[in-house]
Amino acid sequence: MTGVINASGVSVGSLYHHFGSFNGLTAALYTRLSAELLGRLVAAVEPRRTARTGVQACVTAYLTWCTEHRSKAHFLLAMPYQAHLITPTEAMLAETAPQLGRILAWVAPHTAAGRIVDVPDSLLGCLLIGPVTEAVTRWLIGMPGADDIAEAFKYLPDRIWASVKGPNA
Repeated sequence: MTGVINASGVSVGSLYHHFGSFNGLTAALYTRLSAELLGRLVAAVEPRRTARTGVQACVTAYLTWCTEHRSKAHFLLAMPYQAHLITPTEAMLAETAPQLGRILAWVAPHTAAGRIVDVPDSLLGCLLIGPVTEAVTRWLIGMPGADDIAEAFKYLPDRIWASVKGPNA
């Protein structure tokens, strides 16, 4: 908390007034960054006409956002492993629900037409974003063999499309 106060220049009282605690601050930051990333994904997906180009654009947008905002991506991707610092709240979920809804609304007709595999939304999210998240996380921590994020840009859009492609694609 001292580091945050020193770096931001805000008073202890102000920080506690607005966020209630360090957990409140991390929750607010996590929510804001999640919304920012989801906004980028919505902007990438919605203009796409085909399922394939939409899925590939989503993957590329995720990778691009993470490479453009490395410190934000590091915070965002590290938070699920910091369960003691943050727990999802109704407010957090409400903040990102409209963007998730827009992505799911784009997916729905493609799923209905058999162009995207019909799986529960939570599992579709794992198929679409799980591999990207893992690749970015490995890149962020400098894992040997995963230090070239350009490989993720090269391979993941097509490989992820192959994993979600429906029978009528």
